[in-house]
Amino acid sequence: MADDLMTQLKAMTTVVADTGDIEAIRRFQPTDATTNPSLILQAAQQQARRSRLAEIARSATDLDDALDAVAVEIGSEISGLVPGYVSTEVSARLSFDTDATLARAHSLIERYARHGVGRERILIKVAATWEGIRAARQLEREGIHTNLTLLFSFAQAQACADAGVTLISPFVGRILDWHKAQQPEADFSGDNDPGVRSVKRIYEHYKGHGYQTIVMGASFRNSGEIKALAGCDRLTISPALLEELAETRGPLERRLTPQDAETRPPEPLDEAEFRWAFNEDAMATEKLAEGIRKFMADQRKLESLLGELRRG
Repeated sequence: MADDLMTQLKAMTTVVADTGDIEAIRRFQPTDATTNPSLILQAAQQQARRSRLAEIARSATDLDDALDAVAVEIGSEISGLVPGYVSTEVSARLSFDTDATLARAHSLIERYARHGVGRERILIKVAATWEGIRAARQLEREGIHTNLTLLFSFAQAQACADAGVTLISPFVGRILDWHKAQQPEADFSGDNDPGVRSVKRIYEHYKGHGYQTIVMGASFRNSGEIKALAGCDRLTISPALLEELAETRGPLERRLTPQDAETRPPEPLDEAEFRWAFNEDAMATEKLAEGIRKFMADQRKLESLLGELRRG
């Protein structure tokens, strides 16, 4: 009898937990874990954390200080449960400010160091805007690893590889959402899924040109998308889909396989080329803006919660 899909997937792809839920991480034992403002908000709303959050909020110098303290505390706890990377996100409010992103990233790394977690365990997560990619390029030169998120277009992927970032997170499900809204009657199942096709194109480009940047598919809507990307470097998966994979048996075919690299990668994109190519992609333009707004909406909710605890 075939192993469950989770066991088979782990044999060909590094599985990452897309959650701040400590119990889910303990159960599924992923290699890495990734968080974002929405997931940190979910973790912070747990009643068991309320007294500790109040303590953090009252000792913080301001809300920004409190937000980073909460993110690093949860990330440090997660780091004790996974052997690999923990991703922690810079505020979405700084998505178009390279210098402020750099300052916030340095602050997060220093906070982790005070918790006894070295920079080699942390991925600083930054939105894949031009400004965010420039910040990531500098951080990588300093030996700080980065995860470029909210990635929807090939232009973003190419610029991230040019910058030498450690990892990118192309958003499979949100790409599918956009196309389904545009063409509600179309068949987007299996290999027709535009999010799956996007990740495959990026993966093949990276492997074909010898880029070292890790491709980590993210934002899945169903297990079919995960199965279609089996063999990708990494896949970050929600607890509900991790559960489904762990409970399902049957064969799992490897769909992505590294190729021999060509000798020369393409010329790097400059800023004008990047902005033009990105502007030409309506889906990517809309979904990046929407993603930044959604992350900020949840960050504001967390700010409100911490503000109440700070006053109380």
